[in-house]
Amino acid sequence: MVRAFIMVKTAAGKSSTLQDAIEDVDGVLEAHVVAGQYDVIVEAEGEEVYTVIHAVATEIRDLEGVVDTRTYICLE
Repeated sequence: MVRAFIMVKTAAGKSSTLQDAIEDVDGVLEAHVVAGQYDVIVEAEGEEVYTVIHAVATEIRDLEGVVDTRTYICLE
């Protein structure tokens, strides 16, 4: 299994709504609204790196209100 953390920047006032939508994406383990440069931090898991990047991260990026994402693949 490949695990990743996805940082999500949202449009103003959309963090809580997007947190709920993100938690419904297959492969997402957890999503938390945070303070800082990004608004939501997501922990996701997939069978391969490709699964995480193209399925999970792409689905999240396509949600209305998502401004930017950064995906960090865990190496251990």
